[in-house]
Amino acid sequence: MHTFVISEVGSNHNRNFELAKECIRKSKWAGADAVKFQTYSSETLYAPRVKDFGGYKNINKLIKDIELPRHWQADLKRYAEEEIGIEWFSTPFDEFAVDELVEIGVKRLKIAGFESTDPRLVKYCAKTKLPIIFSAGIGGDPQKTIDWILEENLNADITALHCNNAYPTPPEDVNLDTLEKWQYEQWYDWANIGLSDHTMSTLTPALAVIRGATVIEKHTTVNNNFSGPDHLFALEYHAFKKCIDNIRYAEKCFGVSEKITPSEEKMKEAMRSAVAKADIVEGDVFSEENITTMRSCLSDSLPAEKYYNLLGKKCKYSYKTGDIIQGIEL
Repeated sequence: MHTFVISEVGSNHNRNFELAKECIRKSKWAGADAVKFQTYSSETLYAPRVKDFGGYKNINKLIKDIELPRHWQADLKRYAEEEIGIEWFSTPFDEFAVDELVEIGVKRLKIAGFESTDPRLVKYCAKTKLPIIFSAGIGGDPQKTIDWILEENLNADITALHCNNAYPTPPEDVNLDTLEKWQYEQWYDWANIGLSDHTMSTLTPALAVIRGATVIEKHTTVNNNFSGPDHLFALEYHAFKKCIDNIRYAEKCFGVSEKITPSEEKMKEAMRSAVAKADIVEGDVFSEENITTMRSCLSDSLPAEKYYNLLGKKCKYSYKTGDIIQGIEL
């Protein structure tokens, strides 16, 4: 299996084109499969009359200060995919953003948690026929979002991300059991599942993979101390690399084996086999008085599991005390 890992740059480019490119390079270095930005406008995200919001005195000014310059998108995508070798896409927050992203040829769209509760925007994204990843954040119902997508594209490629919208999310609120619960939902037949993680942990995504996540999204930054609303709860790239290493380790731990694996082949010799407890001569009868079980096991020795089958049989060879019983077929 291979978990699709998304480096969520979001607004952590700080409207600096070179910083945006650095985020792309470091996302690739860390091992991400894709790097994602966000495409929104201060004119269309929050209603004009909204002022104080989430502790910010002027939310529309904040959005204006951190929004991604639209004319960067094609150049960033080209830089990421042609020069660095990592997929680039973005989260659209309005119809115009959807059209722009389709025009420059993104391979998929991401719908944010709050926007996944808006059938108007969800359906507009679904009409593109692109694969859709959406966060089922606060107040979100995956079944409703999936239904809206399927109304526009019955064969849609859909991924639902479990998401907690606290920034950062405390571990007691992550609720990874949700991923296992989703696997029993009727809509699970229509969608993949994953996690949009807002914890500060490098371990949480790997735990989500164990619970069934096939897509992981994690906020990233060059420096947690940079100014801006999203830097503080994002992972710096050295930590993001550790996060991805943990995911890849978790992937390797999956599987079911009913035979000896290559890595333990050399340890076969430590298995127990029948051993002479006393001197045995040809014609003697094997008994609990003259044989026992001990390590180790040779290629033609009698394995310990056949100890009781050996009892009462006549010996065809002679053995000294401590010899491994070999050359016997039962």
